[in-house]
Amino acid sequence: MELGLFNLMSVRDNPDGVAGVIDDTRVMIGLAEEIGFNVAWFAEHHFTNYSISPSPLMMAAHFTGICRKIRLGAAVVVLPLYHPMRVAQEIALVDQLSGGRLVLGVGSGYQAYEFDRLGADVARKTEIFLEYWQIVEQALLTGKAAFEGEFIRVPPSVFSLRPRQMPLPQLYVTSLDPRVLKRLGPLGAVPFITAGWRGSPALPAMADHARSAWHEAGLGDRPMPLAIQQYIHITDSREEALEAAERARFVGRMVAALRHANLTLEGAHLVPPPLDNEPALDVFRDNLLIGDPAYVAERMIAECRRFRPVHYNCFFQFGDMPIRRAARSLERFGAEVLPLVRRELGHG
Repeated sequence: MELGLFNLMSVRDNPDGVAGVIDDTRVMIGLAEEIGFNVAWFAEHHFTNYSISPSPLMMAAHFTGICRKIRLGAAVVVLPLYHPMRVAQEIALVDQLSGGRLVLGVGSGYQAYEFDRLGADVARKTEIFLEYWQIVEQALLTGKAAFEGEFIRVPPSVFSLRPRQMPLPQLYVTSLDPRVLKRLGPLGAVPFITAGWRGSPALPAMADHARSAWHEAGLGDRPMPLAIQQYIHITDSREEALEAAERARFVGRMVAALRHANLTLEGAHLVPPPLDNEPALDVFRDNLLIGDPAYVAERMIAECRRFRPVHYNCFFQFGDMPIRRAARSLERFGAEVLPLVRRELGHG
């Protein structure tokens, strides 16, 4: 099982604003590399403080010159928001720049606000994704592309840029539409799930849905690999645990708000309303891996035994968590949680 560090890069109350979030991300990835994490993942979102990472490939390219060991992942390239001919070249370039350390996550997206502003139709996102992916796949696998579709036309083209990892970088996919899995599953794509603030109680149903979609895609003759993501915060303090839960609630509110095209903004900052039927803070805390090292290790071990993920992605700096707390949590995870996990599972 590989370990990942997820970087959403939200701006909330960082004392140095956008620059502070970028600096914090450098700190967290540096620590993760020292601890031995396998992948640093970068989100893609647009136009609000939910995330200041509009291009996970640009973030990955930046870190090729900072980190020497950890692989660099796009979580994820929202393919309907790109021209596929351009993004295919960028994928290949980042893999070359990184010496073959790119991990490619792709998805169809969900945020209506972003789609509207980039001129894409969120209602047709899967159909657009499938056409665009055919072009990206042709370009990366063969160095050539030509396509006639409903959404795009590409004349016969040849590419000078190819990935260093042949035939493709390791592939992850967040869309669980059977049509998408049918196309990407044979390429070794790993379904990637996160329950967000709903955490552990919601993961079993999501994993079952992924397996059902895998079988519906006609892939039942092969084992389904699975990647999962969880919010994690290591603390011995009940007060700090609830403060972390409040930051997880903030992220959850933003996710819910961004599914709609009309938002309440203060400048570029989203002012998210409470969730429908929003639970108490202790529910957020208990859903997530927030607590002392032994408790978090026990929860993580149980999830690894239940889901047998090939990749476990850890989200530490959620809701613009103050860097001292996020970094301390990550350090304690490496020093106190991972040894317990490895002792029980034999890896980690």
